[in-house]
Amino acid sequence: MEIPGLGSFTKDTHSGWLVSDPVQVPVIGGRMCQFLVKGYEGDSRREEFHAAIVNFLSASPSVLKEVEPHLFQYYRDCCEGLEPEDFEDLGITELQSPADVWQYVRLGNDPLVTRRAYGDHGIYVSVECGCDWEQEHGLQIIFKDGLRVNKIGPYDGHVTNSDAYGDDPLENVIYRQVRA
Repeated sequence: MEIPGLGSFTKDTHSGWLVSDPVQVPVIGGRMCQFLVKGYEGDSRREEFHAAIVNFLSASPSVLKEVEPHLFQYYRDCCEGLEPEDFEDLGITELQSPADVWQYVRLGNDPLVTRRAYGDHGIYVSVECGCDWEQEHGLQIIFKDGLRVNKIGPYDGHVTNSDAYGDDPLENVIYRQVRA
């Protein structure tokens, strides 16, 4: 099967998702990634998948720079109350600047392209990442229409905070505080 912008795909027998050959992705530092595409085959509006994929492939790393304050807040919330030895155990330092947070993030290699089940039913690209300050839940970065980041936080499988928390006013909230 061919998907415009990405080329040929194979079907993963376990998940049923489509898997691309590796392709370079500038927004995540030019890394080679295999795209996972969920729900494409039975979708009547495949052109929306195509547009989101092209958008994501043309996005620059500046898209991530724009959301550094949200990512930094996630780091700060997770590290709140840690003692100096706790930082040492995690292999991180206490950061003072949002730009420094990326040194503790491992961007994912398998962007997942899927249609949102609720709300706008748009196409979203999810990048599951590792981060040293939250080793259990990691970091999920979601791109609405492949263009801009609309959600950052622990990996929960949802593409918006309104879906994750069942709360419509959170529709445009990029980061929702995880600890009160």
